[in-house]
Amino acid sequence: MKILALETSTLLGGAAVVSESEGLLADARVNIRTVHAEQFFTTIDWVMRASKTQVAELDAIAVSIGPGSFTGLRIGLSIAKGLCYASGKPLLPVPSLTAFAMTIPFCKYAVCPMLDARKNEVYTALYTWQDNTLTKIRPESAVNPDVFIQTIDSDTIFIGDGAIKYRNQIEQTLNGKHKAMFPLSSMMIPSAASVGQLALTIAKTNSFADPVSTVPFYI
Repeated sequence: MKILALETSTLLGGAAVVSESEGLLADARVNIRTVHAEQFFTTIDWVMRASKTQVAELDAIAVSIGPGSFTGLRIGLSIAKGLCYASGKPLLPVPSLTAFAMTIPFCKYAVCPMLDARKNEVYTALYTWQDNTLTKIRPESAVNPDVFIQTIDSDTIFIGDGAIKYRNQIEQTLNGKHKAMFPLSSMMIPSAASVGQLALTIAKTNSFADPVSTVPFYI
């Protein structure tokens, strides 16, 4: 199985081609703020060419469905729908925060992706790895970071632009009760490759979506 994956839940988005048998074939990241929606197709074209993949070889088109940037989600889903209509390929919506959490694999700590939702809120959830499987232990929500952090009761890795923005508040709220860990900046960004990897798993359950009725998961 081979999938084209799109990630636009933040203003730093990207595209990737992943294969069940060969792994990651191509991955590119771009700043959505400076790349108009129509120019994002050049990024898609690049990963398709770099991976030596023809549209006919794709089994599905995956897109990060949210939560995240309203503008980014609309761009990604609109492009994915257009590609599905044009190619006849099925659509695979992928939960943004779950795919993001997968970028910290097989971790003994909880993983907390945080995307800046503005107005002193973040889009967030909480995950742990159990038996080599990523498990969601707190559902997605749009919440004040202080309120959410007060519910955390274990050592946690925080990722995302929301974690960067509210790092001081996170550390002050936890106040040594539990470790708050922040990876390198290169690991603080959602990845189209992880969207594609999660899509490969979702595809096995035949959880394809209707391109006409699918809408972003805004919360």
